[in-house]
Amino acid sequence: MESLHSSAPPSMLPVFERFDAMWAGLEPIGRDDTTGGYRRYAWTEDELHCREWFRAQARVRGLRMETDGNGNMWAWWGDTARGRAVVMGSHLDSVPDGGAFDGPLGVVSAFSAVDAMRERGIVPRRPVAIVAFADEEGARFGVACAGSRLLTGELGRDRALALTDRSGVTMEEAMRSAGHDPSRVGPDRARLSSIAAFIELHVEQGRVPVVTETGAVVNGLHGCSAAVGTASAILPHGRWRFDLIGRADHAGTTALADRDDPMLRLARLIQAARESAERVGAVATVGRVDVQPNGVNAIPSLVRAWLDVRGPDEALVRRVVSEAEVATGSAAAEESWTPSVVFDEALRDRVEQILVRRFGGGPTLSTAAGHDAGILSNAGVPTAMLFVRNHDGTSHSPHEFVEPMDRHSGVAALADVISDLSTSEDVGSSIDRPLSIR
Repeated sequence: MESLHSSAPPSMLPVFERFDAMWAGLEPIGRDDTTGGYRRYAWTEDELHCREWFRAQARVRGLRMETDGNGNMWAWWGDTARGRAVVMGSHLDSVPDGGAFDGPLGVVSAFSAVDAMRERGIVPRRPVAIVAFADEEGARFGVACAGSRLLTGELGRDRALALTDRSGVTMEEAMRSAGHDPSRVGPDRARLSSIAAFIELHVEQGRVPVVTETGAVVNGLHGCSAAVGTASAILPHGRWRFDLIGRADHAGTTALADRDDPMLRLARLIQAARESAERVGAVATVGRVDVQPNGVNAIPSLVRAWLDVRGPDEALVRRVVSEAEVATGSAAAEESWTPSVVFDEALRDRVEQILVRRFGGGPTLSTAAGHDAGILSNAGVPTAMLFVRNHDGTSHSPHEFVEPMDRHSGVAALADVISDLSTSEDVGSSIDRPLSIR
């Protein structure tokens, strides 16, 4: 793949400069000075500052700004009466101590794509929108992609509003305190039907093995010497909660034989999930644990642990959970589930051809990370994803990083895709067929 700046027209250079300035303006919001990670949780002060940043970017470009009933923000370019829209975007919230690029790279790149199209004098035939989905990570209330799940109806309104954070604040209360009316929450079929295609640009996460044209197996975009690639599929994944019940007692005066210590069952859970995942080719993580009463000198009475499992098919994922249940003697409560996603083939092929024109091509990768694009795809919206090279694959970490030139490559790729989709009268892909919203 040739370097971007050697192939980019001069009109892209001011676009890249504005991208860098936008990035610098967003980057400090919600960043912890000690860890360098981000804590942009849904409906908190830092996330609300991100929303203000989004509104400001829409305003300076003359885009029409709206927030839907589920808290997702939309910035519109063009008359929505001119047909179904081409939409791009991602999210602005983060996991605890997350990286700078997961989500925001897609939103900043989307604004830059509009800038690039205007620099080129491109006027879309279809409306174009930029979206920032609410609560994609689920870090505060426990359900990932909450904004897009509510939009599609995959997450029920009553369940969502009753979800609580670690302080016992419900999603309904959090929305109200942030100035959002929770009575508006719920599925929006009309909005979904107005979307001709959704393109999500995202930082590459992990190093997915790729078989090259020569038959060699390389790891991720770095192994392919490619700055940008496309997504083929999202692997099935879910989250389960284990409530491991014991008996509180004194740490010094209770004999080991007399203890009912749920921490031992937690250890068995972690070990069983890891061993099962290794056997079936999945991945399993216990990344959050709540202990009660959480005293150094007290045997716990309750340990709550959350298990995240992802794998090549649903049966194998659920086998890992089942074996963890057997090891602990406890039934798990399923808190979220995302089935496998195969992205729209016609749209993906079209995006790949666009990458060929600018970069000479780009690899196609599957991913075990969840995305709003997957939720929309499973709801019947033609969807594609662009991945931008991550220097070592690290994500959900302060060490997540994308080189500046690769960020610019992503902007150029996204601008090319949106220009093509929004200006073609006969798109020749699935975005022209009537939608069947599920």
